[in-house]
Amino acid sequence: MPLTTGAPAGPRRRSLLASAAGAALLTGCSDAEDPASDGATGGRSASATQRIKARAARDSGDLLDRYEAALAAHPALAARLGPLRDEVARHARTFGAPARPAAQASPSPSASPASEKDTVSALAKAERDIADRRAAALVEAPAELARLLASVAAAGAGHAYLLTKD
Repeated sequence: MPLTTGAPAGPRRRSLLASAAGAALLTGCSDAEDPASDGATGGRSASATQRIKARAARDSGDLLDRYEAALAAHPALAARLGPLRDEVARHARTFGAPARPAAQASPSPSASPASEKDTVSALAKAERDIADRRAAALVEAPAELARLLASVAAAGAGHAYLLTKD
């Protein structure tokens, strides 16, 4: 009679199941990028990337206009809003927004509420809204653009926080 240890030869059923499950998870998490596609877009269309960047540029440009209008209506806020405005201008340039002269913006009732407090509150709300839109766009964006959107969204959230602090 042959000597057996009770352990079957070869891999055990649990090992096989675990390996199969792990392989399925890895396959499901991989980026199903077309080898012929440009690696910079992560398999997503270039038009989707351009659309996301154009929206981000437009949002930054509009926010920059709001800062300019607020500063024109309330010059006393320059020390508080100036650094944030400069950051928004850098974000706009990063996303490819066309350069705008600083004197282009003029105060309007919709862009600059009457009081300084209302003006700052409106800017904080605009910063939060844009940060939320950018965070939502992360799922569609390729990796490099997603990192940029996340960074700028975080900066916008920080701006909103600073604007709400007294």
